[in-house]
Amino acid sequence: MNPFDLQRDAFGRWVLLGADGTRHAPVTALRAYPVSAPDQGVALVDAQGHELHWVPDLQTLAPALQARLREALDEREFLPQILRLETVSSVLTPSTWTVQTDRGRTQFMLKGEEDIRRLTGTVLLINDANGVQYMIRDLATMDKHSRKLLDRFL
Repeated sequence: MNPFDLQRDAFGRWVLLGADGTRHAPVTALRAYPVSAPDQGVALVDAQGHELHWVPDLQTLAPALQARLREALDEREFLPQILRLETVSSVLTPSTWTVQTDRGRTQFMLKGEEDIRRLTGTVLLINDANGVQYMIRDLATMDKHSRKLLDRFL
């Protein structure tokens, strides 16, 4: 049995239902470590930012509750993952990149090499000219073509 439940109210807001029957609305789901440990450490907070419930590991929740919590997290976060680089207009910056992400195909402009940050040995964070951040979760698992294009900028 789960120690809480997460549901939507009539206005589409997320509601936290405690095991003791308490009801908190609206609530927001926040990841403690969205890049390095996205499934560990999720807080449910009220409108004032006070933590109402802490989830140490999403994997321990029932599948239906886990799906609702992931949906709440996805609504708040926008960090598309680059799965494949299709083309890069130039090895010099600024350059236009065409990429395949987990949210579909897109194009963005990279202003300079400094907009590519290595967070860990295999995780990269890329900021486009409009301030949108893209993530490459594991550089080692990308296809040869994508790695070859990235090597020009790293």
